[in-house]
Amino acid sequence: MSDPQTSAAPSSRAIMQQQPQTDVRTETSDDLPSATPRDARLLHLMMASMGVTSYQDRVPLQIMDFAYRYTSAILEDSLLYADHSRSSNPTTATAANTQITVDDIRLSVAARVNYQFKPVPPKELMLELAQERNRRPLPPVGQTYGIRLPPEKYCLTAKDLDIDEEAKELPVRL
Repeated sequence: MSDPQTSAAPSSRAIMQQQPQTDVRTETSDDLPSATPRDARLLHLMMASMGVTSYQDRVPLQIMDFAYRYTSAILEDSLLYADHSRSSNPTTATAANTQITVDDIRLSVAARVNYQFKPVPPKELMLELAQERNRRPLPPVGQTYGIRLPPEKYCLTAKDLDIDEEAKELPVRL
């Protein structure tokens, strides 16, 4: 049984322009056509090695897109850090010294991790905060019954609205 999506490998631009698909891929890397890009084949192999066998067709493309955007942002930040560090030292501030070092990349990764990926707070902290919040009782409910509404003037339920059923018709212009 041949799937029309895997029999002919479309270009990455054609894949991006397709409508979102709801079918789920359940194939191994051996089932991929040879015209599949190397990066996509590597992603299929990585997911298969981690035990992921069922995923939508757009998942490898989304992973490649995220990896590209993340890597390019890291390299752009690294270049800014490299330019800044070279300009602060006038003896090495030449055009030939605009290379990015490993320290620049480490700094940009550390800076991005601090604000882009938030770690989950520990479970103990969340339990402590919940217990502290639950120590205070809820405010008492009033002795009134029914739905508690704002004052009458804000409800638009007052009887002072007059609607004229027999409104005068506007003259029709020709």
